[in-house]
Amino acid sequence: MHILGHLSVEEFLRDYWQKKPVLIRNAWPNFEPLLSAEELAGLSLEEEIESRIVQEEGPEEPWQVSTGPFNEETYQNLPKEKWTLLVQAVDQWIPAAADLLEHFRFIPSWRIDDLMISYAVDGGSVGPHYDQYDVFLLQAEGQREWRLGQMCNEHSPIVKGPKIRLLEQFNQSESFVLNPGDMLYLPPQLAHYGIAKGECMTYSIGFRAPSVAELSQALADDINQHSSEDIRYHDADLNLQADTGLITADASQRIRQLLEEILNDDTRLQNMLGRLMTEPKYPDYLPEVLEDVEWQDLAQELSNSQQWRRGEFARFAFSENKDNLSFYALGMSRNFENSQRQLLAYLANKNQYQAAELLALASNEEAQALLLQLWQRQYIYCNQE
Repeated sequence: MHILGHLSVEEFLRDYWQKKPVLIRNAWPNFEPLLSAEELAGLSLEEEIESRIVQEEGPEEPWQVSTGPFNEETYQNLPKEKWTLLVQAVDQWIPAAADLLEHFRFIPSWRIDDLMISYAVDGGSVGPHYDQYDVFLLQAEGQREWRLGQMCNEHSPIVKGPKIRLLEQFNQSESFVLNPGDMLYLPPQLAHYGIAKGECMTYSIGFRAPSVAELSQALADDINQHSSEDIRYHDADLNLQADTGLITADASQRIRQLLEEILNDDTRLQNMLGRLMTEPKYPDYLPEVLEDVEWQDLAQELSNSQQWRRGEFARFAFSENKDNLSFYALGMSRNFENSQRQLLAYLANKNQYQAAELLALASNEEAQALLLQLWQRQYIYCNQE
């Protein structure tokens, strides 16, 4: 289904993506919420599910933030207005929520982070703020007013005190009231302020945007793991210098050259990015590994169950260069012959699979070993429904 309304994907990417906001009326006609407010609150009672409640007029302080898991008493003690429940990564637990994210694959899927669902009573809000990533805000139920403001950065003043980052200054430029099925796209660093008009639910589709610190740490980890101890700083062109304690510009140039050799290695950077962007969001809650299973067991399962899915917690991606392919799954990487491209693309590009297609693509031991490993780790599973 096309969810960009009057815009083509090409127009959206050219004119709006990471550039400016756009409101798309009736982006999802006749949208039906995946969960009721009661069911969403039920998720917040679970220990493994990340949730927060924000109260603008909290009993202890303004913009009070409480973190789950909650209990029934929590909700009984909440006021009638000005609070919001936010449940993170609903797609990790609800297959239908993971399917909703498939409609946003016009952006590379390894950039998609999660689906957060927020429920708010009248006046509920998380205050004026900005995000460091792109977000689509899909109105699922009720109405929410969105006020848009200025572009922000690390120098924008933040209100001291609350545990959430609230802008000290909000310069409103425009506002919209979203109805069910309407969607608002916001680029990174744009100030925005959403306020519920009565009870409402909003679905936030967020995208991963690793910081320079995250990228440099991932690159450092890769260098530590894969570089030879024999590759070191060298200065065969060294000249006599008067100040022996002076670190010269020539020394920094030698370091730059050494690091540029690493940064110019596209394969290495692809592997680093693939591992980073497929890391599990909640590594402590990965399923147990299936023991004592072989390809014949999986082949039998594939023969018995036609519909298969990628595990809702699983992230896949792949890269290619002239020598081979690399497949990434939950922070791990593995190299393959170029002949496996169709299988790797099928796994990484979709979240639902046909057993017949998987069997056809698993025509050799290399492909079978990959599928078996994914099944053992429950990264793929048969869909009994």
